[in-house]
Amino acid sequence: MTVIAFPGVHRRVPVALGACLFSFAGFWIAQRAADVSMIDLMVYRAEGETVRAGGDLYALRATEAELPATYPPFAALLFTPLTLPDPASLRTLATAGNLALLVVFVGFALRIAGHARVETVWWVAAAAVWCEPVWTTLRYGQVNLLLAALVLWDLSGRPGHRWAGVGIGLAAAVKLTPALFAVFLFATGVVARSRHRSGGPWLRHARGAALTFAGATLLAAAVLPYDSWQFWTRTVFAAGRVGHPEDTANQALRGVLARLLHTPEPGIWWLAQAALTGALGLAVAVAAELRGRRGPAVAACAVTALLICPVSWSHHWVWCVPMVLAVARRHVIAAVLALVFFSYALWWVPHGPGRLELRQNGVELTLSGLYAGAGLLFLALTGTETIRQSRTSRSA
Repeated sequence: MTVIAFPGVHRRVPVALGACLFSFAGFWIAQRAADVSMIDLMVYRAEGETVRAGGDLYALRATEAELPATYPPFAALLFTPLTLPDPASLRTLATAGNLALLVVFVGFALRIAGHARVETVWWVAAAAVWCEPVWTTLRYGQVNLLLAALVLWDLSGRPGHRWAGVGIGLAAAVKLTPALFAVFLFATGVVARSRHRSGGPWLRHARGAALTFAGATLLAAAVLPYDSWQFWTRTVFAAGRVGHPEDTANQALRGVLARLLHTPEPGIWWLAQAALTGALGLAVAVAAELRGRRGPAVAACAVTALLICPVSWSHHWVWCVPMVLAVARRHVIAAVLALVFFSYALWWVPHGPGRLELRQNGVELTLSGLYAGAGLLFLALTGTETIRQSRTSRSA
């Protein structure tokens, strides 16, 4: 029986690989036909040039859009090699690198979700490249897939592995949002101990993330003392630097509320919603983790971070891949979530110059809040499923 099975396996993998390469080739052609500018990649390159020239990083305005630097100084240090290729070559390398990272990201997401087949990685990657968050990530030359892959690599290893926390710490040093994963690990360890269980692995993992983040941040401070002072005392609090909160691309709760209330600054309403969502989202993630459901737990933590962040652009939602995989066995729900991210529906509404998003009607408000709605739905489903599982185990 085993001898008969292997040829089938060997056939399935090349077919899946071929389908993935065909999909990637089509994607590459479509991106070139769209003449994408990779504007964020050009900002990263300008940051690297500023570091090499010893300029003021947070006074930088790059590209025709005059975009500022918004990431911590450690990110700018990592961007210095981007100054070596010319812009055209850099765009090609970035596209190829992001496609490779997509495969790695999908592989880690499948491992955490409990799907081990190699051919599944190729099939999922072939489809995922066409969803709006991934398309936009490659269109802008963003770092989302790199950061997400670092986090998933960190969380897909065995508990207490040698490098536990390094991936999360580095990702958070580049962009602060992944730091919530360290909070999630710490909270899980504390809750486990309160229930007279060993919380050591989670607490050590959180400590590793915190130490890595601190080390990377201190390294940046030693190399870029002025820029580090500027970022940690001023820039980190200036959420308005990255754009208008009501922009359609902002799929965080703050963006949804700004559009819903027709105001550029939802103020206390957003703070209250973010605090409540953050507490409930982390509770769902911790509960799922303690029930041994790491896939849903990791996705719930990612969704929580995206929802409570002041700005979560649509391309930040590459975490939709682990979200869908976490509910893959519930076919209708998985199909609904996939439809949201493959539909590009948030761009069907009026948007662009003139702050048109502040005048959206009911249908437009629904479409422009689909990602946040999908995230809240996922948290509700994960929490419900975890509670049901806990009740079943207690009554057994």
